Amino acid sequence: MKYDRIDRNLFIKNRAKFTAAMEHRSIAFFNSNDIYPISADSTMPFQQHRDIFYLSGVDQEESILVLFPDAFNEEHREMLFLRETNEHIAVWEGEKLTKEAAFETSGIKNVYWLDQFESTMKVVMAQAQNIYFNTNEHTRANTEVQTREDRFIKKITKKYPAHGVRKSATILHRIRSVKEQEEIDLMQTACDITKKGVQRVLDFLKPGVMEYEIEAEIMHEFLRSRSKGFAYTPIIASGKNACVLHYIENNAKCEDGDVILMDFGAEYANYASDLTRCFPVNGKFTDRQKAVYNAVLNVKKESEKLLVPGTFLADYHKEVGKLMESELLGLGLIDQTDIKNQDPNWPAFKKYFMHGTSHFIGLDTHDVGLWTEPLRAGMVFTCEPGIYIPEENLGIRLEDDLVVQSNGSPKNLMGSIPIEADEIEDLMH
Repeated sequence: MKYDRIDRNLFIKNRAKFTAAMEHRSIAFFNSNDIYPISADSTMPFQQHRDIFYLSGVDQEESILVLFPDAFNEEHREMLFLRETNEHIAVWEGEKLTKEAAFETSGIKNVYWLDQFESTMKVVMAQAQNIYFNTNEHTRANTEVQTREDRFIKKITKKYPAHGVRKSATILHRIRSVKEQEEIDLMQTACDITKKGVQRVLDFLKPGVMEYEIEAEIMHEFLRSRSKGFAYTPIIASGKNACVLHYIENNAKCEDGDVILMDFGAEYANYASDLTRCFPVNGKFTDRQKAVYNAVLNVKKESEKLLVPGTFLADYHKEVGKLMESELLGLGLIDQTDIKNQDPNWPAFKKYFMHGTSHFIGLDTHDVGLWTEPLRAGMVFTCEPGIYIPEENLGIRLEDDLVVQSNGSPKNLMGSIPIEADEIEDLMH
């Protein structure tokens, strides 16, 4: 890992929150992700399953976390099973966690090798009534690929068919959505690294450069700042490409007179950041570009004020729609007739602003969280309104990461990154 070791007290607190929500006489399992193959002997870079990381800090493959707070023996109440390391593994793959290092990382005293898992389970499963399985229930998840967790669930269900089944997702979506201060600090580090990428682009951008060259400049800053890289596939979209919401080809030339939309963020210690900025390629917005830009910025500033405890996200997005409707009227993109004749399920403003304004962010860029419960202090959201005008080859989106506060407006983790149109022009010159 490139990042500094995280204080294990974070993971101790996270486990306490999870076990406090478990039913009596229940046991919970959490597995690492697989290392996914590509072809021949090639694999994707390892990415840890966010839930086992959240609860233990363990950031390596072939690991199992077991939580059984009602176990008869104290040594069975928190258990970590790891792949046994040796000199051969250290030479060919690098050092893996020892039992001592696993304790320092997680705060879990009872660390075992994987070959002890089956025999230990025979003892503890006889005491358990229910099993908490960790299924992926994110509303946007694609679950076609079978995971290590999926295989584990099939195996345990077949071996212990008489146990009741519970799901971890509901608990995790609730507790993961409210960040501890240590998590907010890690996200701030990710945002600070992202800022370095923005500063590098401001110095580099000019007519004639390629979108992928900008992507490379950003990646340079990320890697040299102890990040693994982008938290998600970056969007570097100049001119008309900015009107494609998930444009990731990043292979066009930046032309004089265009505005470039850049949606990217650094990860740090598995935590994500998510930023969008729009810059004039030649360093100067046209009057029309600046009018659209400021309209989006106005919506963003007013939308942020709505991210307060007690708000429901569905209501929040309706209010943002009203703000956008007003700005689009001012720009002449829609008129009162459009509003009068609009479909309530697809309002007139959706022609130019067709996506949501905010999503949870944390260990995942689109982090877990419950839309059926009101906002609470400590939740972190993006705020990213946009206006897309294909006929003008212009797309503007502005985005920051915001921490909901107990009183007042949210804290902007990206507040020091330039966003005012005049400031951007000054910096580019």
